[in-house]
Amino acid sequence: MWIYVAQGITYGFAAAVQPGSFQTYLITQALRHGWRRTLPAVFAPLISDGPIIALVLLVLSQVPPGLVHGLQLAGGLFVLYLAAGAFKAWRDFAGQKPERPQPAGSGVFRAALVNLLNPAPYLFWSLVTGPLLITGWRASPANGVGLLAGFYGAMFASLAGITFLFTAARQLGPAVTRGLLGLSALVLAGFGVFQLWQGLAAVAGG
Repeated sequence: MWIYVAQGITYGFAAAVQPGSFQTYLITQALRHGWRRTLPAVFAPLISDGPIIALVLLVLSQVPPGLVHGLQLAGGLFVLYLAAGAFKAWRDFAGQKPERPQPAGSGVFRAALVNLLNPAPYLFWSLVTGPLLITGWRASPANGVGLLAGFYGAMFASLAGITFLFTAARQLGPAVTRGLLGLSALVLAGFGVFQLWQGLAAVAGG
């Protein structure tokens, strides 16, 4: 079970620090309103991810195990793609001037809508965490619970950390953001290779 908890923590952290519309929304709210008004929006995925996970698992649960293994391979490639994007953002960060996004309003439900309309969770759950959840659950329900607990625990903690960091952005400067991007690139690359290995091993053994 602990390998699923570890993967959940890693992917939860990576999902939280990857640049995207939801993260941009949280950063904007933290810069404008501070952490007290922004922190509840961190938990918006509890609302938006339910329909996404249900849809993805409904589709994946009807397919043979071989296709799930194929999705594991595709997910490994997708994670490596995310790692390359994070590395590029880390490499070019010093020369970028962050643009001020348009305000999207405040509140948990507005944040949930931003996340629901973001394609990243659909890709992440269909290519990465969805196949892992099904594979782990088939072996033992505790694996699936561990994956979900690790994923959301790490994601909420990381999003809360981002909220606090950007509330104090003027004092901390851009080095913290660049460091998180670099760490995310390393973590994603490692687990992308690991997931490719898992998929190849399953295909070879199946």
